[in-house]
Amino acid sequence: MLAAGALAGCERGSSAGGGDSTAGPRGCPAVLARAKAAVERAERNDAPWNGPTHGPRAVPGKTIVYVAQTMTNPGVAGAAQGVREAAKAIGWRVRVIDGGGTPAGIQAALSEAVTLKPSGIVIGGFDPKSTARQVAQANAAGIPLIGWHAVASPGPSARPRLFTNVTTRVEDTARISADWVIARSNGRAGAVIFTDASIPFARHKSELIRKGLARCRDVRLLAYENIPIPDAGSRTPQEVSSLLSRFRDEWTYSVAINDLYFADAAPALRAGGRRGSGPPFNIGAGDGDPSAFQRINHRQYQAATVPEPLSQQGWQMIDEFNRAFSGRAPSGYTAPVHVSTAANSAGATSWNPPGYRAAYRKIWGS
Repeated sequence: MLAAGALAGCERGSSAGGGDSTAGPRGCPAVLARAKAAVERAERNDAPWNGPTHGPRAVPGKTIVYVAQTMTNPGVAGAAQGVREAAKAIGWRVRVIDGGGTPAGIQAALSEAVTLKPSGIVIGGFDPKSTARQVAQANAAGIPLIGWHAVASPGPSARPRLFTNVTTRVEDTARISADWVIARSNGRAGAVIFTDASIPFARHKSELIRKGLARCRDVRLLAYENIPIPDAGSRTPQEVSSLLSRFRDEWTYSVAINDLYFADAAPALRAGGRRGSGPPFNIGAGDGDPSAFQRINHRQYQAATVPEPLSQQGWQMIDEFNRAFSGRAPSGYTAPVHVSTAANSAGATSWNPPGYRAAYRKIWGS
């Protein structure tokens, strides 16, 4: 059995004969019961809007620059689209600059954004510490920065200085992903985790998933695959083919920090003779872009996702900027965790809390 510390440092998949486990009798009846209850709550679609209903009226004439880690990341792109839509509703202008997924490209994109002297800048899906010089320049110029998945926790950040960071709670997303595997497998699974260890947020999430799975003795972690998101298209099929060869029918579940891994895994799973409806049964611990919903709804190599409410988060970022421009504090809102499957998505290609557009429009007076 591979020690947890060694596993955390793996640079690609590593097998562990017994997998991570906890002490005690076989199975995990108490953990299983809690997991099933949590998943049942998270799969509900009828929760009312619990976000902000009061705030400042729209400040006119603002310009926002959204700096994207890479627009090939569906989550980053989906949040950007939400920002565009909300900016139109409030009467602002938006420009998107794509960092291309490389450190140099992201630094250049943020440098360009600062040079444009916009009203505000979105840090879209990358670690602000990797652009410390540009962040310092924006801070010195008095340009508010709002992160999307930029740091580990939602809310304001002092170092780096962000007015707020918009994301679901990574602890909730990781926990419900692990709960889904435990609940669906009745506590008996051979699991693989896909992550991008170059992104601190993603690495933290995958470590939390690993710990969540380890709560159940008979959920064995077969491999921990570190595949950078920009390389997912080329590397994931190769790694999946290798996993199929190594583990065969032992591999029954997968959790990925981003749904896009399963788009890239599908051809290799198909070539390996696996059915689209599984196993392995795959859940994406984040994003929930339209292509993920299509795979889920058509039962093609993805069974579930824990979707970020990408459109709502785009609207929230515009609302948070409006609060910053008005001298108000951040809203403090964090969207609830949700699990989407073919059974509860009703053919939809996204998930967002109901009522958010009307709530924000009412706040802004638009």
